[in-house]
Amino acid sequence: MTPLRSALPSRFAGLSIKLIATISAVILLVEIVVYLPSLANFRANWLDDRLRVGVVGARVLDAVPDVMALPRSLTDRLLTSAGAYAIVYRREGQSQLIELADPVTPDIVVTADMRQRDLPTLIMGAVDTLLAGPGRTLRIIGPGDLDQTMVEILLPERPLRQELLDYSGQVVGISLALAILTALALYLLASYLFIHPVRRLTENMLAFRQAPENGSLIITPSARRDEIGIAERELAAMETDIFTLLRQRRHLADLGLAVAKINHDLRNTLTSAQLLSDQVATLDDPKVQRLAPRLVTTLDRAIGFAQSVLDYGRETSVPPVLAPTAIRPLVEEAAFDARLSGHPAITFTNAIPDSLTLRVDAGQLGRVLLNLLKNAREALEAAAGKVEAPTVSVSLLTGPQGITLSVADNGPGLPPRARDNLFVAFEGSARAGGTGLGLAIAREIADAHGGQLSFVDQPVGTRFDLALPNTLLVKNQGV
Repeated sequence: MTPLRSALPSRFAGLSIKLIATISAVILLVEIVVYLPSLANFRANWLDDRLRVGVVGARVLDAVPDVMALPRSLTDRLLTSAGAYAIVYRREGQSQLIELADPVTPDIVVTADMRQRDLPTLIMGAVDTLLAGPGRTLRIIGPGDLDQTMVEILLPERPLRQELLDYSGQVVGISLALAILTALALYLLASYLFIHPVRRLTENMLAFRQAPENGSLIITPSARRDEIGIAERELAAMETDIFTLLRQRRHLADLGLAVAKINHDLRNTLTSAQLLSDQVATLDDPKVQRLAPRLVTTLDRAIGFAQSVLDYGRETSVPPVLAPTAIRPLVEEAAFDARLSGHPAITFTNAIPDSLTLRVDAGQLGRVLLNLLKNAREALEAAAGKVEAPTVSVSLLTGPQGITLSVADNGPGLPPRARDNLFVAFEGSARAGGTGLGLAIAREIADAHGGQLSFVDQPVGTRFDLALPNTLLVKNQGV
C-alpha cells in the first residue's frame, strides 16, 4: 500500500479556516455595500443642518430693515455659531450677504448642491469629501424656507471630513465585530452540521485505507437523510465490499499458491513420465507400439494443461504497459506463431492497414491474436475435408464507437453448448482436451485495455471481435 500523501489538517485549518474566511469576507462585502449609502446619507444630513442654520440667519436678515446697520459683532457670532465664513440669501432676484468682519478668501472651493439628491451624486460627494486634502472650502447651495428663495453658505470642509472619518471608523469597527461574531456563530453551527461529519468521513477513510482488512474500521452510518448521510451509507457499503473482497482474495491467493505448487510438481512428474513413454515407444513389442502413441498424447495434454494453469495465474496479475505498436506486423507475428503463415491447406488474410498504430501492450495483445488465430486453425484442421477453401482473416473496422479487430474463419463454427461459457476459465473450451483458459485470458487482456472481446454469431464459421477505444489510436495516421 502506498503511504498517505497528507495527514488530516487541524480543526482550524483546511476546510474550517476556509469557511471562516469566506463568511467574514462575505459579511465585510455586504457591509461595504451598505456603508457607502450610509456615508452619503450622513453627509447629506450634515449639510442639511448647516442649511437650516443658514435659513435662520437669513430670517434674521429679513427682520432687519437695513442689513448694513447690523453690528459686526452680531453677524460674527451668527456666522461663528454656523461655522460659516459667509451666508448669502437670495429672494426675487435680490441677494443679501453677511460675512465675517475679516473676510476669508478661499483657495479651493467645492460646491455641494443639495437640490440634487440622487444616490449616486450623494455617494460621489461623500467619497470626494472623505478623500479630499486639507484647505478646501465648501459652498453649500440649498432651497430657503420660502418659495423662490435660495441659501448659500461658505464654510471650511475640514469639520465635515473629520466627522465622516469618525463615522467611518465607527462603521468599520462595528462591521469587524459583527463579521467576527457572525462568522464564529456560523462556524460553530456549520461545524456541528457539516464539518464534524465530513471530518469523521475523512478520518475513517484515512484509517480504513491503512488497514482495509480490519472490519472494526468500517464506518457506522448515522440516521441522517441528507447528502452526508447518503455518503456515510455508501462509504460503509463500499468498505464492506472491499473488506469482503480482500478476504476472498487472500483465501483465493492461498488456495492458488497451493494449486500452483501442486501443479508444478505434477508437471515435473508428467515430464518424467513423458520421457519414459518416449523410450517405451522405441520398443519392438507390437502392443507397446499400439499403445505408446496414446500414452504420449495423454501426457502431452496433461503437461499442456498444467502449463496453461500456471500461465493463467501469471497473466491475470500483470497490468498492460501501453506503447505505440504497429498492428499489422503484430498480426503477422501472431499468425506465424499460430502456424497459419504458409499453411498448406488454410489461406490466411491480413487486412490490417500498415498505417494502424495503437497504444497497447504488444506482448499481451499479441497473445490475444495468437489465441484467436490458433483456435481458428485448429477448428479448420479438425474439419479437414468438410470445409471448402478454408480461410482465416483479420480485418479492421473503425468508427466513432471505437476500433474493432475481427478474427474470422469459415469453419464449422462453435456448438451452442460451447457458446454459453465461452469466456469462463476451465469451462469455455470447444474441443476435447482444451483447458478453456485461452479465451478467458484474452477477455481479461481486452478488459485491461479498456476494450471488449466478444463472439459474433454468423451463419458460417466463427468470428471474434476485439473492440478497443479510440483513445488508444495514435494520431496523425491515415486510418
